[in-house]
Amino acid sequence: MRIDLLQQRYDQIDLVDETSFCELNIEICGWCPRGGWAEDYTTPPGLLSDYPELTETPSAGTTQRTLWNMRDADAILTIIPRDSGKSEGTEVGVREGEHLQKPMFTASGMEDVEAVICWLDSLPDELDLSIGGPRASECPNAYEVTQILMRTVLSKIR
Repeated sequence: MRIDLLQQRYDQIDLVDETSFCELNIEICGWCPRGGWAEDYTTPPGLLSDYPELTETPSAGTTQRTLWNMRDADAILTIIPRDSGKSEGTEVGVREGEHLQKPMFTASGMEDVEAVICWLDSLPDELDLSIGGPRASECPNAYEVTQILMRTVLSKIR
């Protein structure tokens, strides 16, 4: 299976470090706000300094980035940890995925590993997968839950 990641919430989803992506032959692609803004990369070039393969949208806001990543994705995985608060950006992404009728799956943590793997196995072999969820400011353990879940899933499907 080849997965290109259209990263959605960079401040949450620094899933695995660059070395792990290379080892797993996973490409990072997708859109980011103008200036590379993310919650943890607030000044230009922002996250583009670490992820130069991303393309800036005309807007410095996050909504256009979310909509364009949803549009360009073949499938959408949303990770919402159980203790997550309300996330407007996540809600925008889910609504857009539903509107576009994309294959979608929502996970909340390690209890969903096997279900995520089954869902990924049901999709075409080569796909652009958008992974999204709440920001760290909306759910402090979002990064940790996402990182552990995705490392486990990716190690089992490789």
